[in-house]
This record gives sequence, structure tokens and C-alpha cells, in this order.
Amino acid sequence: MSAAIEVRPLRTDDDRSTFSCGQPDLDRFFQHYAGQNRCELHLAVTYVATAESHILGFATVTASSLERSRLRSARLRRRLPGYPLPVLRLARLGVDTRAQGSGVGRALLRHGLRLALDQRDHLGCVGVVTDAEPDAIAFNAPFGFAPLKGVREAALHGDPTPMFLTISTIAEAVAK
Repeated sequence: MSAAIEVRPLRTDDDRSTFSCGQPDLDRFFQHYAGQNRCELHLAVTYVATAESHILGFATVTASSLERSRLRSARLRRRLPGYPLPVLRLARLGVDTRAQGSGVGRALLRHGLRLALDQRDHLGCVGVVTDAEPDAIAFNAPFGFAPLKGVREAALHGDPTPMFLTISTIAEAVAK
């Protein structure tokens, strides 16, 4: 990818019609629902990675919560209160097939992690949760994401795996 990648919020006039990440559910969401979820319903915010005015990928984030009991770390479970914990949910991430392998997914994920740090500082946030599709687990794991406690060992093939990354891990990575 020779052009600089810009990550910004989705605009109503962005042309999403030719975007395809190779996953029909993600493509359908991005082409038909991402705009209304952001601009009309205020359910989530979708960010796009662009280069030379072409959309290369997108990530949708929203505020969410997590039960303390779902955390794998006994140390964290002891330190945190028993009520639902604030997290940033990385709800969807897709990279156009023409841009896969070029760092677009990494740029979008990094942007989401910076948003989690902002949420921590302004509202409260203990980490990021994502529901990783089977092929996305390998993408998320090197960043430090780990499956949440209670993930069914016998989950159906193809079911998403809820994964969590602590805010302290995010802060350490950004400081480097």
C-alpha cells in the first residue's frame, strides 16, 4: 500500500457499494447498516480506513460491559468490582479483499485501541472485547487478546470466540 492510510468516522456520502471483504455478512452490514447505526440510531460508530479516497476497511465500535466472572485473570477478578465493567466492544472489522495483507486491519485495530484509552480517561474502560470469527483469532492473539472465561469448549465450528484485551496491556503497547 503506497498511499498513506487515514482512519476517520464513516460519512453519509462515503461510497460503500464496491466494498467486499469476502464475508457476505460483514459486507452487508457495512453497505446497508453501518451508516444508519452511526448517523440515525447512534448505536455504534464505524470508522473507515481510506487511501486516495478509497475505502480499504472498516471497524465498528460501541460501548459495552462485561461481567467480572468472565475474566480469566483471578488477579483482575479480585481487584475489580462485582458490577458490570465498562469495555469498548470491537463489534466488526473488515478489510477489502484488494487491501488484505497491507496493514489496514492493524491500523483499524490500533485506532480502536486508542479509542479504548480515550474511553478509559473520559468514561471508564477496563479493556476491549471482540467476538472473533475463527479466522480472526490468529489476527487478534498477537495483540494480547485472550478468550474470555466460559467460552464453550464444544462450540459449533464457525461460532465467534469472545476475546478480551486489558486496558493495561493496551496502555503498555501504546507507550512503546
